[in-house]
Amino acid sequence: MFNYNAPADLLKDRIILVTGAGDGIGRSAAKTFAAHGATVILLGRTISKLEAVYDEIEAAGGPQPAIIPLNLEGATYRDYEEVAVKIEETFGRLDGLLHNASLLGARTPIEHYDPDQWNQVMQVNLTAPFLLTKALLSVMRHSEDASIVFTSSSVGRKGRAYWGAYAVSKFATEGLMQVLADELDDEHSKIRVNSLNPGATRTNMRMQAYPAEHPAKNPTPDDIMPVYLYLMGKDSQGVTGQAFNAQEPALKPQQ
Repeated sequence: MFNYNAPADLLKDRIILVTGAGDGIGRSAAKTFAAHGATVILLGRTISKLEAVYDEIEAAGGPQPAIIPLNLEGATYRDYEEVAVKIEETFGRLDGLLHNASLLGARTPIEHYDPDQWNQVMQVNLTAPFLLTKALLSVMRHSEDASIVFTSSSVGRKGRAYWGAYAVSKFATEGLMQVLADELDDEHSKIRVNSLNPGATRTNMRMQAYPAEHPAKNPTPDDIMPVYLYLMGKDSQGVTGQAFNAQEPALKPQQ
C-alpha cells in the first residue's frame, strides 16, 4: 500500500466534496476525511445512503457534513452551477474535490457495445466530472490550497479487451486531468490536479466486473485511504499533473 502516515488533524477546517459518497470507496473516503478534521460534502444519487454516511460521521464525532443529492446521469450544467452557488453561500470556498462516482457498464467487445450504455457511462465517468469541475473552479479559487482528484483505473492507462466504455472513459479522464493540471500549473494557481487508480479493491463494482473472484483477496476501501489523505492534505502541495496508484508503496506517482 501507499506509504503515508497522516497526522490526525491533517484536514482540519478543510471543505471537501466527494462524489459517489454513499457507498464503496466514496463512503470510506468521506468518513476518513471527516475523521481527519474535514467538513465533507456528500454528493450522490441515493439519499438514504448519503444519510447513513452522514450519521456515521456524526456518530464518530466528525465535523457536521453536508448532503447534496444529485444523479450524475441526468444532471445538466445548470445543476452543477447550483451546486457551486450552494457551496459558496454555505462555506465560502472549496478545498478538495474527489471525483469518485463511476459506472462500469458492459464487459463486452466494442463491436457489440450498446450505444446508449456507452453514452451513459461517458456521461457519468467523464462528462459529469468535467461539468462539476468547471462549475466549481471559481469556488476552489477561494481556497489557499485546493486539490482535485480524478479517479482513474489500470484499464485507463493500458487498454484491455472487453472493458469498453469504462476503459475509454478512464483514458479520457487521464487526459482531462493532464490538460487541467497544465492550465493551472503556474505561480498564481493554488489548485493542484491529479489522478488516482485505486486498484483491485473490495467494492460492488469489482464484484460486478469479476463475479468469480473471492472478495477477500483484495484490500478494503479503508486499506487504500493513505493516498487519498496525502492528495487532499498539505503534504501534496505542489504535486500536480501526476497519475497515482493507491496500491503501490512508493511515495511517487506513475510517470
